[in-house]
Amino acid sequence: MEMEDTDFWRNVSYQIINEVEKAISPFIGEKKSGENVKMGADGTPTKLIDEIAEEKVIEVLKSCGKSVILVSEEIGELKIGDGNVEAIFIVDPLDGTVNAIKNIPAYAISIAIAFSNKSTHLTSINDVKMGFVKNLATGDIYEAIKGIGAYVNGENVTPSSQEKVSGSSIGAYIRGSKAWKMNELFNIVRRIRLLGSVAIELCYVANGTYDAFLDIRGNLRIVDIAAAKLIIEESGGIVTDENGEQLNNKLNVKERTSIIASCNFNIHKDLMRILGVL
Repeated sequence: MEMEDTDFWRNVSYQIINEVEKAISPFIGEKKSGENVKMGADGTPTKLIDEIAEEKVIEVLKSCGKSVILVSEEIGELKIGDGNVEAIFIVDPLDGTVNAIKNIPAYAISIAIAFSNKSTHLTSINDVKMGFVKNLATGDIYEAIKGIGAYVNGENVTPSSQEKVSGSSIGAYIRGSKAWKMNELFNIVRRIRLLGSVAIELCYVANGTYDAFLDIRGNLRIVDIAAAKLIIEESGGIVTDENGEQLNNKLNVKERTSIIASCNFNIHKDLMRILGVL
């Protein structure tokens, strides 16, 4: 990937972010934002504010002059433009929809980009080369380019140096049949948070706000994590599934996984042990 290509796709991503932010701004905290307008391709209801956000993503991609594939929660998969596909955009136009509707300041847009010169666009989450997450409530922008590093608001980020789970602050989604596996962990860690935007919370692992984030339900959408996974890994953090295996899911709106993201190997190993994997 040439630098000029990187600059082009970064500019497109920033344009998407800016246009989505402007479009949804009047709807933040508004009851009508939460109206169900259709059933999304991911099998969950699409809210009005989700539809508004996704329409802006499509609008910007149509104007970029390139042939791309969009993978997004509401529309599923959409080819835009003619000719060979140059880029695959994996987008969650609004991660933390309920927060946005209720004006809770933790909602984001997540954009991951993979590239392929082949006629087929079957790719996995490990093929993501660029990732962008903006917390639309705070203005913080996290981004990464594979092999170059991770940044927040233009400044290089690294995970925390915490070495012991007993002193750690973690984000954890605990609802579901596997919640019992977390009981021991909750008795050990220092702090637990749940903000309702997995893209933001994963980025918090990248910049040291969290020491780890866990969602072991096995129901986490790839579109939610494709960008943040790269951001964590480029910052120096670790990302696996709940069994300690590398994520290798297809870039598909129906793909689901579990995730454990942590600041370093020691914390990750202890998490695996507490969850009964090691």
